[in-house]
Amino acid sequence: MANETIKIGDFEFTNRLFVGTGKYETYELMREALDASGCQVVTVAVRRERMVDAGGRNIMDFLDPAKYTLLPNTAGCFSAEDAIRTARLGRELLEGIENPGAAWVKLEVLGDTKTLLPDPMGTLEALKVLKAEDFTVLCYTNDDPIMAQRLQDAGADSVMPAGSPIGSGQGVLNPWNIRIILEQLKENSPDFPVIVDAGVGTASDVTIAMELGADGVLLNTGIAGAKDPIAMARAMKLAVESGHLAAGAGRIPRKLYATASSPITGVIGTEK
Repeated sequence: MANETIKIGDFEFTNRLFVGTGKYETYELMREALDASGCQVVTVAVRRERMVDAGGRNIMDFLDPAKYTLLPNTAGCFSAEDAIRTARLGRELLEGIENPGAAWVKLEVLGDTKTLLPDPMGTLEALKVLKAEDFTVLCYTNDDPIMAQRLQDAGADSVMPAGSPIGSGQGVLNPWNIRIILEQLKENSPDFPVIVDAGVGTASDVTIAMELGADGVLLNTGIAGAKDPIAMARAMKLAVESGHLAAGAGRIPRKLYATASSPITGVIGTEK
């Protein structure tokens, strides 16, 4: 299980933790946290990210393209048109960088500024346009199985249901819907990548997402907003690994009553 890879379009990775770059106090802290997380994919908000800090330093100077695959995202976009424009801009920004991620995008189309919940119809509209332009598209969406199915049918390369609202730290609020999404999308395509995105606050949230069968987890605030981002980044790394291993190992069934750990019957040497 530990050596399995996750494949999204033409991209393939061994690490299933995807990490954002926003909300860190300094670029130096961001760089240390990314390193501690062990991630291979780093997502950058093209429209909203502070590309240059107060000292005139560019965020790209702290992201090694030889170490990370940069995934542009359309965070902060509230219409399909804005998201499409931002995705194109992200591709142009990365064209001059030695990085294979220039032709892919994490698509976010949000419904309002208060809840930051996805706009399903806007997302679907933008997806169709970007796929026609040969983008590899990872679609951030809510935990609605019907919408997830429609995004897969429209050509999404990955569906990314939210565990809970962006930055809320509430964890996976509806594991049942996540399970349904996984079951439905993988019934159509067993290797189709489903990545839980948004709302995880600590390592146990990540482990739950992976134990449900998710192929990966994308997060930002859970690390950047922690009291010790470096330690939390390490915890998130281990949580993804342990959750993935546990999902493959298979948990024991839940039972109403106790079962003795050292039973009398069935023990080697007691049978006649």
